Amino acid sequence: MNVGDAGAFAKRDHHTELKVELHQALLDQINLAALEAMSRAQIADEIGDIVAEELEKRSHALNLNERKQLAEDVLDELLGLGPLEPLLKDTTITDILVNGYDNIYVERYGTLEASPVKFKDEKHLFRIIQKIVSNVGRRIDESAPLVDARLADGSRVNAVVPPLALDGSLLSIRKFAKVPISLERLVEIGSVPESVAMCLRAVVKARRNVLISGGTGSGKTTMLNAMSAFIDHHERIVTIEDSAELQLQQDHVARLETRPPNIEGRGEITQRDLVKNALRMRPDRIIVGEVRAGEAFDMLQAMNTGHDGSMTTIHANTPRDSLSRLEQMIGMSGIDISPRAARNQIASAINVVIQVSRLSDGRRRLTSLSEITGMEGEVITLQEIFRFRQKGIDADGVVQGKFEATGIRPRFVDEVATYGVELSPELFRPDARLD
Repeated sequence: MNVGDAGAFAKRDHHTELKVELHQALLDQINLAALEAMSRAQIADEIGDIVAEELEKRSHALNLNERKQLAEDVLDELLGLGPLEPLLKDTTITDILVNGYDNIYVERYGTLEASPVKFKDEKHLFRIIQKIVSNVGRRIDESAPLVDARLADGSRVNAVVPPLALDGSLLSIRKFAKVPISLERLVEIGSVPESVAMCLRAVVKARRNVLISGGTGSGKTTMLNAMSAFIDHHERIVTIEDSAELQLQQDHVARLETRPPNIEGRGEITQRDLVKNALRMRPDRIIVGEVRAGEAFDMLQAMNTGHDGSMTTIHANTPRDSLSRLEQMIGMSGIDISPRAARNQIASAINVVIQVSRLSDGRRRLTSLSEITGMEGEVITLQEIFRFRQKGIDADGVVQGKFEATGIRPRFVDEVATYGVELSPELFRPDARLD
């Protein structure tokens, strides 16, 4: 580290310490209940005066810009998430990864990079984590050291604290776009070809049951949100999630969220409980944010009993793997059912499997669209309609490849036609240009 870097770090440390000191001083002087009736601008004016007084007491000589920045940072401490606020406001950042109070990374355009932002100490970080989880009625401490939560804008949060986190508290934030990414936007950025997007719209409008498969951070929820935009506004939708993050645009949406057990270990409400209850809520479609366990069986039952057009996501690396995982989850339901019967349930319930992937260059793409056509003996028959074929990586690390049709005409073409949606046979020709 050179002298200039050392000076910059020392200045930043001093700024952080001063900010936390002033925050504590503000808590002693301000009526927190009164803040609820004030706008951010009014609070900023009040804080500006108090910050000036406190700086005079401490004999800190700061210029006007530094004072304004300090007042803004103290305001973030008081009303927001402290040092994380600038990162949350930065629209180029998609993930914020806190590996201890002084080690923070962000993801920009699919690439991880270190951030100069830091907390004062472990207590400072832990206080911000508690603020996040308490806002959604959850708790985190030594007896419950990990939690899933969300921010007010729907951004997904996961926190792990000691004793599970050995080197200090860990915090991961997956930011959500303020405006949900549409299918048109996915076409524009090259994640989905226009021809495939036409099929996705048709699949939703024709009430086909959809399973979206992919790895962590591959864009499963983004794809689910984008496709859900084509659900008719007259339909009643019930969403079920561990941590509410779906951003459906329809008017008639009933949102349900699981509840963890309380400190006595009682009161837990699982996704399976919510799926069962959703059937009594007169839904036209049920959307489960992600199936992980026994709720998969109840979800398939719902799809098989009149709730056509339902959708869910699953962690899996290929469409075939996603079906194997579903079969395993049925076994986790505790219901005595043979493997063949479980596969029959899957084959009759799911119509379309969409695979999304995060490629080595950080870009997220739809890599396969497949259709389930039934059973052959003991095996679920799965035919691929579209796929992304990777050809290599260029000198800049950008993945090279193209989308292509396999030449198979899907059976759902006839189904969507009954809903007044026509799909041209030209879309499925193996020599058709898709991108």
